[in-house]
Amino acid sequence: MGNLSQKRLFLLDMDGTIYLDDDLFDGTVDFLHYVREIGGKYLFLTNNSSRSVEAYVEKMARLGIQTTTEDFLTSVDATVLFLREHYPGKLCYASGTKTFREQLAQGGIRITDHLEDGIDVLVAGFDTELTFQKLEDSCILLNRGVDFIAANPDWVCPTWYGYVPDCGSVCEMLFRATGRRPRFIGKPQPEMALLAMERFGYDKAQTMVVGDRLYTDIACGINAGIDACFVLSGEGTLEDLKTSDTQPTMIYENIRALLNAMREEQP
Repeated sequence: MGNLSQKRLFLLDMDGTIYLDDDLFDGTVDFLHYVREIGGKYLFLTNNSSRSVEAYVEKMARLGIQTTTEDFLTSVDATVLFLREHYPGKLCYASGTKTFREQLAQGGIRITDHLEDGIDVLVAGFDTELTFQKLEDSCILLNRGVDFIAANPDWVCPTWYGYVPDCGSVCEMLFRATGRRPRFIGKPQPEMALLAMERFGYDKAQTMVVGDRLYTDIACGINAGIDACFVLSGEGTLEDLKTSDTQPTMIYENIRALLNAMREEQP
C-alpha cells in the first residue's frame, strides 16, 4: 500500500467519487479542506466529455465547493492537445454535444458537424444529444477510412437512477457496424496524470489518483506509475476486483474513509 502521509497531489475523479448527479457525498468537503491544510493540491480529472470546465465550476458552486477552471483537467483538454500534436490543421467531424464542439473549436481545432469533403478525423465524445444522424454520419466516415479518435472509453455514466451509455458504449456500437475502433484519449491513458504532475510540480511519490472505476481511473494511475485509490461509492465493486487485471494500490469504502485513513497516517 502506498504511503498516504507522502501524498500532496490528489487527482480526483468526480462522478461516483465525490458526488452522484447533484448529491455531494459525505466527507467530500472535509477531504478537500484537509488537503489544503496539509499544503497539498487537488485536481479534478474527469472523462466526461459532454460539458465544459465552466459548467463544472458552476456545478461545484451549487454543491457548495468554490473552484476555478484551473482546478479541472478533462478528457476534452487532453483530446485538444492530442489533435494539435497529431492532426494540426486537419478538419475533424465532432460527434458530441454542442459544448464538446465548442471546446474543440476554442482549442484551435477545425471542426464540422455535418458531412463534407476533406474530413480527416472523426472525433467522438460522450454525447447526451446523440441522434441517429450522427451515428449514420460516423459510419459513413469510418467506412471512408478517416481516422477515429474518442475522448474517453467509459462504458457508462452514473446517474441517480442508474447508468446511461457513455462514449465507450457508442464507440462499441460503431465498431459492430463498421469494424473500426477508436484511439481513446483520457483515462486510462497516463497523459492526464502526467500533465497534472508536470503542471503543478509534484513527483510520482507525492501523487495519487482517486476514482471509482478500475478500467479508467485506477488504470490511469497504474499507467502513469502512481498510486491509485479505488473507492466503492460509484460504478466499481469488490466483485470487479476478482476478475480484473487492474488492481488498485488501496481500497476505501468512500471519500470519508480515505480522509480518515489520511488523518491517521499524518505525523
